[in-house]
Amino acid sequence: MTQDRLARLRARMAETGTDLVAVGPTSNMLWLAGLSPHGDERPVMQLVSADRAGFLMPALNADAVRKGTDLPFWTWTDEVGPQGALASMLADFGLGPGARVALDETMRADFALLLLDAIPGARRAFLGDTIGWLRARKGPEEYAVLKENAVLNDAAMIAAFDALRPGITETELAEVIHAHYRAHGARAEFSSVCFGANGAFPHHHSGETRLTPGMAVLVDIGSRMKGYPSDMTRVGHFGTAPEGFADIHAIVDAAVQAAIAAARPGARARDVDAAARGVIAAAGFGANFLHRTGHGLGIDIHESPYITATAETVLEEGMVFSIEPGIYLPGRFGLRLEEVVILRADRAEVLSDLPRAAIARG
Repeated sequence: MTQDRLARLRARMAETGTDLVAVGPTSNMLWLAGLSPHGDERPVMQLVSADRAGFLMPALNADAVRKGTDLPFWTWTDEVGPQGALASMLADFGLGPGARVALDETMRADFALLLLDAIPGARRAFLGDTIGWLRARKGPEEYAVLKENAVLNDAAMIAAFDALRPGITETELAEVIHAHYRAHGARAEFSSVCFGANGAFPHHHSGETRLTPGMAVLVDIGSRMKGYPSDMTRVGHFGTAPEGFADIHAIVDAAVQAAIAAARPGARARDVDAAARGVIAAAGFGANFLHRTGHGLGIDIHESPYITATAETVLEEGMVFSIEPGIYLPGRFGLRLEEVVILRADRAEVLSDLPRAAIARG
């Protein structure tokens, strides 16, 4: 897997005129090398050129990391610092002044500046058109894990709604979800349990609000298993639905359907956003749709492509992203429905098997 990804990266570097890719101890290194070395203030980087690859590595971490790779290390100690090892590494790589360097935008700024200072006249770029471009296109092995995670999330969602009872708090319900993940070999990536008016805050943190009859319930959850996450939002109510709930649900579900229909290879990301946003605006709730329509999902819960009103990204087969329009009514409730899809040659395949119908309990 890592050799294949390294070969694909070098092919992409040739296409984009990139002389050097520099990756920190981030999810980009996990994707490229299968490694997640200890990250602190000590500079650690994987560098890749057209014909060389290796690691700038603190000596105290080298033995542990060596178990996971055969690539060479340029090690350094706390006594002398990393500058000499990095200079030797760049000389061995044949990197000269003016090289085009693609930096890991998620690594520490001091790591990036250390590298740029060592390459006079370096032309800086980020990883969006190299590793980011590759990561956005999922292969069959990644799809299999994402699908498995989605099905687990379906079951966790049902477990959550089945646990609703008068007086349960949002945090207690979140623990029901987390326990379900643990029982099935996963861990919680995040959870947002929203009772009643709390659902009108798109990024509400589960708190001590207690459930009472007549409340809307919004649950946005995801776990992580085998290195990949899940992400899904469903809504329902406990007892009688709040006034207007069914109408708002129908509008948001129609927005999801419109966005799924628009999600095809060759479409732009903003076309998908416009499809969802247009349905909600036509129903008179455009001002109540407070965020983008979606985000990519892979090793990271948020990664490329981003489905926004201004995103010009041309969607391609294998891309995975969320579709999650919402309508938020302050003081009443919020309603968001979220699917994660993978683009096939002629359609968007939804990973979840759980219907988007409102889930009623009580």
